[in-house]
Amino acid sequence: MNSDRKSSDSKTKALLFVVFIIVVILLFRFTPLKEYLHPQALKDLFADSGPLAPLLFIFIYAIGVCLFLPATLFTGLGAILFGVFFGFLYNITGAMLGASAAFFIGRYLGRDFAASLIGDRLSQYDRKIADNGFAVTLYLRLVFFPYTPLNFGLALTRISFAQYFWGTFFGIFAGGFVMAFFFATIAEVWSTGQWEKLWDWKSLFSLILFVASFFIPRVVKHFKPEI
Repeated sequence: MNSDRKSSDSKTKALLFVVFIIVVILLFRFTPLKEYLHPQALKDLFADSGPLAPLLFIFIYAIGVCLFLPATLFTGLGAILFGVFFGFLYNITGAMLGASAAFFIGRYLGRDFAASLIGDRLSQYDRKIADNGFAVTLYLRLVFFPYTPLNFGLALTRISFAQYFWGTFFGIFAGGFVMAFFFATIAEVWSTGQWEKLWDWKSLFSLILFVASFFIPRVVKHFKPEI
């Protein structure tokens, strides 16, 4: 009886998880909410928020991650609005809060149902993934696996939250700084109109780091964890 009830509860949660994803996609594709995804609209919103802008930015970044909105959009805005240091700080705070929330949503709504579908063979892989949870998470972050789908996907495995959290943190740290540095530098040149700065050491260095970041996946693939 308890087994049947548990199975029913897991299916209900899984259904809610699927409904959640579908509703989010429909809301931001076919309703006026999609207008707020425009970079200028978001920039105006944060600019009008005064001293509360950082907190509002972090909150919306975190919510956006849970709602399958592109993290790169917020990362770029954070750097443009708050500069390299604070932009990076607010970006990684919002990204980590969003990743954590998405993990708990996926774990609560989908893990039981996913576990019920796993056979003996897949169960062995599930255990191995959990045994190497930090390395697996770090690897997938460094190879630029899509951010939000990975948040929910890892929640369906046996990986612990601690493994997931620290794997995510270190996995996005370097790339997050490079993107913040690049976007903030370009925004500074654009806002001042001093185009000659595109050729100074700071702009060129940011461009080199940005281009180099795309080679991270190739390097990291040589250190793929065995599962």
